Amino acid sequence: MAIISRIGRKYWKTRLLYIAMYAFLVTGGATMVYPFLLMISGSTKSAVDIKYFDAVPRFLYDDTWLYRKHMEGLFNESVSALNFAYGTDCVSFERIEPPEHVNEALAREFREFLNVADLPGFASTFGYLHTPVSRTIPHHLRGFKKELQRRYGGDIDAVNKALAVEFIDWNSVALQAERYLMRRDKPTDSLFQREVDAYKAIVPLGQRYVFSPEGYFKREFIKVTYSTDIATYNEKHGTDYAAYDQVRLSQVYPADKTEKERNDWEEFVRDTLAIHWIRADASATSVYRGFLKTKYGRIDALNRDYGTDYASFDDVPLIDEPSMGGSALTDWESVLAGWRDPDTDTIHELPVTSLRVHGPDFMFRDYLQEKFGTLDAVNEKLGTSIADFAEIGMPQRDLHYLYFQQNKGMLRREFATRNYRTVAEYMLFHGRGIFNTVVYCALQVMIALLINPLAAYAMSRFKMPSSYKILLFLLCTMAFPPMVTSIPNFLMLRKLGLLNTFFALILPGMANGYSIFLLKGFFDAQPQELYESAQIDGASEWVLFWHIAMSLSKPILAVIALTAFTGAYTNFMFAFVVCQDEKMWTLMVWLYQLQQRSGQAVMYASLIIAAIPTFLIFLFCQNLIMRGIVVPSEK
Repeated sequence: MAIISRIGRKYWKTRLLYIAMYAFLVTGGATMVYPFLLMISGSTKSAVDIKYFDAVPRFLYDDTWLYRKHMEGLFNESVSALNFAYGTDCVSFERIEPPEHVNEALAREFREFLNVADLPGFASTFGYLHTPVSRTIPHHLRGFKKELQRRYGGDIDAVNKALAVEFIDWNSVALQAERYLMRRDKPTDSLFQREVDAYKAIVPLGQRYVFSPEGYFKREFIKVTYSTDIATYNEKHGTDYAAYDQVRLSQVYPADKTEKERNDWEEFVRDTLAIHWIRADASATSVYRGFLKTKYGRIDALNRDYGTDYASFDDVPLIDEPSMGGSALTDWESVLAGWRDPDTDTIHELPVTSLRVHGPDFMFRDYLQEKFGTLDAVNEKLGTSIADFAEIGMPQRDLHYLYFQQNKGMLRREFATRNYRTVAEYMLFHGRGIFNTVVYCALQVMIALLINPLAAYAMSRFKMPSSYKILLFLLCTMAFPPMVTSIPNFLMLRKLGLLNTFFALILPGMANGYSIFLLKGFFDAQPQELYESAQIDGASEWVLFWHIAMSLSKPILAVIALTAFTGAYTNFMFAFVVCQDEKMWTLMVWLYQLQQRSGQAVMYASLIIAAIPTFLIFLFCQNLIMRGIVVPSEK
């Protein structure tokens, strides 16, 4: 019977009460839903937008924020890599704005140049392979792993053997962002690097960027030394440039520039720029051979180190392209920077006028000059207004922005799901966490539905004089938190030799005082006539327990099962203490390990994924669970 009659509901005060109650309930619901939406939103974030607490991530509806996240992923969360490639002075991905004007014709020519130029592998790299700040697994790192798994049948040992690497498991396979611009950065020719270069070749050009020696010269050498103020640069060099855009890296020694500019060029080429971007013409041959003769003395000593068979030092050719390693590369770097003879104190170094910079910047200019011939033809065909081929830079920003415009949907899907994919991949390929958790939860639920009902049935059915004392003793166990009981439990299990087994996980939680208390109350409320009639028909005690008591107790058993499942599924600390062997770690332990080595967004994603099983069980069993909560109180 309703508390308020139908007629009473029409009274304005009653309606006002109803409105107030519903408003209170809606507000309470919102206070629960909004934090959950923030967590879902946070699970899609990266370093560029993690500090913004939005119920709906900005990149889903704002193209500018999507572009910022794309730039962050493309340049592997390195602002300096972006500045080198674009020639900009950006300080944060958060402040990047899309270009106002894009020269599509020039971008198409640059794309064609990249397709036909046959650049070496170290001339470029690709994005979405390394996230040092967000600490997640980006798109191309996942793709590279899948390619290795396809080629080697998913066997990490086969990968280690074939590529001469030592990965512990698939989750330890990682790639570092390449950066072959500094002198210390030297490409390698290992088997693993060849696999990386092979994968790089199939990455779309819109997700690759080419290393720019000129961009590195301006951003890391000139602006770091003389500040970003062009007036300071002009004062130091005696020049009158209007902006840094007019400062260029000359391909050869700039004899027509000021002395300070010439000194900057020589210092940059001899000591700073990566060795693989530097060449020398034939005029340096005699100096190079003289250096080798002074250092090695005899040709057989050089042959032994180089693995060659030259008859004399006059047969040693000038290096056209530096090797990937070995004594030849070391010697070339020494004579380039200047090698001091320890006996005579004489310095051997290549003449500065023989040096030149060989990089994609100059190769692209040569490509345009060869294709179009004159500046007028370039300006007419490409819509530019340059006065010198030296003014042409690589239009990487235009090329990347065109790719971004064409792939917004794919990028949004990637950013919305990559943290979840990181968690899923970690759980699938890291130990036996899923298997152990399934077995542990299943056994815990089965035992909880057997031990607790038997104990409660015995106290309810046979009315022992000490039933309430036993029940009080069982309820007293609830006064001690699990952290207190974990120590004696651990000591007991260690004495029994059960550590790192499923017994260690299951035995301490077989019986639960609160579950027995609930079940006893439920059994007490059942009609005794059912038992008496069944006994008259010859039913045994087991039949009474299984077919009558248990059949009528499905709602409360559902609550017990859910409690046992939740306790086992969320068990972290005790499971980690009694099972320190990684082979016995449950899902919660692995997720904790993942959270320690991942970013905040991945942590949010792991919490959401971890909550799914419990949510699904409650969703599909809510009627039974609610009956288990309501029916005992009604009885």
